[in-house]
Amino acid sequence: MPSRELNFPVFDADNHFYEPREALTKFLPDAYKNVIDYVDVRGRTKIVVRGQISDYIPNPTFEVVARPGAQEDYYRHGNPEGKSYREIMGEPMKSIPAFREPGPRLEVMDELGLDYSLMFPTLASLVEERMKDDPETIHVVIHALNEWMHETWSFNYKDRIFATPVITLPIVDKALEELEWCLERGARTVLVRPAPVPGFRGTRSFGLPEFDPFWKACEDAGIPVAMHASDSGYNDFLNAWEPSKEFTPFKPTPFRMIAMGKRPIEDAMTALVCHGALSRHPKLRVISVENGAGWVKGLIKSLGDTYAKMPAGFVDDPVAAFKRGVYITPFWEENFAEIVEIMGADRCAFGSDWPHPEGLSDPITYVDDLKGLPADDVAKIMGGNLMELMKVKAPVPA
Repeated sequence: MPSRELNFPVFDADNHFYEPREALTKFLPDAYKNVIDYVDVRGRTKIVVRGQISDYIPNPTFEVVARPGAQEDYYRHGNPEGKSYREIMGEPMKSIPAFREPGPRLEVMDELGLDYSLMFPTLASLVEERMKDDPETIHVVIHALNEWMHETWSFNYKDRIFATPVITLPIVDKALEELEWCLERGARTVLVRPAPVPGFRGTRSFGLPEFDPFWKACEDAGIPVAMHASDSGYNDFLNAWEPSKEFTPFKPTPFRMIAMGKRPIEDAMTALVCHGALSRHPKLRVISVENGAGWVKGLIKSLGDTYAKMPAGFVDDPVAAFKRGVYITPFWEENFAEIVEIMGADRCAFGSDWPHPEGLSDPITYVDDLKGLPADDVAKIMGGNLMELMKVKAPVPA
């Protein structure tokens, strides 16, 4: 039985599956079969991207994983005892079917009290950054992943689990083709990396008019675009301060924990606003997932200050554009009253990050951190907003 009895539907905006080896390789065309591989390194399996071993995910087969919520106490209370990373993570566990398949996952969702969930991949976040000098290959590998995702999870499993196919943007025409392919198969949202878009002549902002056909297609389809924390390529910027071979989120340094925590999503949202995408497409909706909300207040102040000084540089009021177009999933440890006051309750949503170790072991306990908010606001944050955004109707009681 769920640990909380709630009188409203619960929609978790941040659930994950763990990909098997074949997720990135099963549907790769023959000409690209060697792009992704797995090798044994001193008894540990590692993923190889175009001949380069990656340490981004320590165990890319996910046969053994950390327990859901293993780091919950760490994020709630810090680390006053100075425990090592291994001590904080505790004893690992073998992956269970609920991490790999939608049927068993639905059973666990019932046990956890989750009516609906957005289901994100885990391993996919490494793909685009490691192929950014080869846009055509990025599109091929991402499509292969989407084919596997659709075969295994579908994009709408029993109107309760909504897997998020990935759209990569380097070649806009190919992004539009991929979007159409996903929509034809029932996708209710798509996942776009919050990062500069790689291209044949370097990177650029996805807020520029070049990408308007894609944003308009999402707007016309009435689907939100999810932007989940990822490898956004900021290792290149941070190497000027603290050199590192590769972004390894599970081996952070204090400098990188601070820098990586908010800058990719803040810059991504700044680009969408300042380069006009959210103004040219006023019905476009973007949901920021697993990026927290600590960056929101500062961004809104910066947008307001800049608009006061450079009004001609914006299509319309940038603060209004941001608040209209963007949904936020705050971390449970953040000040909800302040976030709701800034964004409004109708632009906040609940995400647990289950079953990742940095998430909640019992997702609906998130509601405990909403105490003090009006009951209607709590219901919106815990499910109502996302149901409206995703056009999900609550089942009629028997």
